[in-house]
Amino acid sequence: QVQLVQSGGGLVQAGGSLRLSCTASGGTFSNYAMGWFRQAPGKEREFVAAVSWREGITYYEDSVEGRFTTSRDTAENVGYLQMNTLKPEDTAIYYCAGGGLGRVWVRSRSRYNNWGQGTQVTVSS
Repeated sequence: QVQLVQSGGGLVQAGGSLRLSCTASGGTFSNYAMGWFRQAPGKEREFVAAVSWREGITYYEDSVEGRFTTSRDTAENVGYLQMNTLKPEDTAIYYCAGGGLGRVWVRSRSRYNNWGQGTQVTVSS
């Protein structure tokens, strides 16, 4: 199975930007979508954004729409999550994942079966 390796993240002040990367290694990314999820302390892992790998169609959770942008480079097998105008409530561990199964299920955590290791994003006020 392709391994998803994440990079990026860190500490930033409110209003700042960060970019996360997710590289598929050991093969070609072949899932319907690369999704991005996050999990804050004491909360469940939630959908943030996703991009369909072939068509490049993007999906966003309402609270990040207009601030976050997801994209992919199919030649390099890399997905990205550009996060702008970050807020303290964006603080969480962020995960990339492969799966989605199609447009209907792209926001469903249970439809993703290959996960990156996670990376911490901390936004200070």
